[in-house]
Amino acid sequence: MKKCNKIICWVGGIIVVLLIISILGGSIYLLSYALFPAKNKGRDYTAQYRLMRKRYPWAVSWMDSVQRTKALRDTSVVMKNEQTGLLLADSTRLHALIIPAPKKDPRTVVLVPGYTDNAVDMLHFACFYNRELGMNVVIPELHANGKSGGEAMQMGWNDRHDVLRWASIADSLFRDATGHARIVIHGWSMGGATTMNVSGMNTPFYIKCFIEDCGYTSAWDEFSYELTETFGLSDFPLLYSASALCKIAFGWSFGEASPLKQVAQCHKPMLLIHGGNDTFVPTRMIYPLYAAKPAPKMMIVFHGSKHAKSFKDHRELYSRWVKRFLERYL
Repeated sequence: MKKCNKIICWVGGIIVVLLIISILGGSIYLLSYALFPAKNKGRDYTAQYRLMRKRYPWAVSWMDSVQRTKALRDTSVVMKNEQTGLLLADSTRLHALIIPAPKKDPRTVVLVPGYTDNAVDMLHFACFYNRELGMNVVIPELHANGKSGGEAMQMGWNDRHDVLRWASIADSLFRDATGHARIVIHGWSMGGATTMNVSGMNTPFYIKCFIEDCGYTSAWDEFSYELTETFGLSDFPLLYSASALCKIAFGWSFGEASPLKQVAQCHKPMLLIHGGNDTFVPTRMIYPLYAAKPAPKMMIVFHGSKHAKSFKDHRELYSRWVKRFLERYL
């Protein structure tokens, strides 16, 4: 009997150990899959320019012009940790493209790219702002994307500090006689989430308003959705354990990275945009975001558009909404 009990204990112990190992392994895989995607670094910008020219032919003449006249500035700066003042532990420099307005103007947009995107991916938006609206453009590449340093993406959470610093740089570059620029932050996908995360901070007065396009309610909600859609798994236990590992390794958890909580603290104007057929960041996420955001606010859902395709599918209508919003608030 005692021998039987020993065997049961040993088998039970082995099962528990194997279960812990499998959960830990699955959590590490999930964290690697989400924050270390292979395509987020080392893109060939020459190939990317060719892709953008093919995808947005209406912007080709402008892209050629800003490159020919050297109006497109390739810029890198060293960022410091918000709390300690020390250099970021896992990066040396963060990179951005900067495009001055055709004529001196304090109106400036900070365009924030999405998940795995680099600054070149935002040039169609930059063309609209620079050529059609006559504004300065700053396109920062988020941590671990494009030419920016770092190994792990931060899903727009710690990135909020970096975007705020880029806005400060933009203010110093494009201020007018009053001593300041007038800045709108416009983000797309993860950049939209970053924009909302910035909006809930104590932002300086030269940041006048925000535009978010297809951002998610929280990193937890987005990962939960992808875990179900891609792997057919529920949140427990992997999402909980992966979030805990993220907190240990990078200092933030999936639930903490919450644009939904941030927009609830934002009292500056915001335009919220989403595609009506978004299956990557599901369209339904825009509604609780809009409900949580105090006035002033505007919202538009573009019928039939998939993730991050609203501007491409409905350029004229999208442009009108943005112009109307900026005329009122910038």
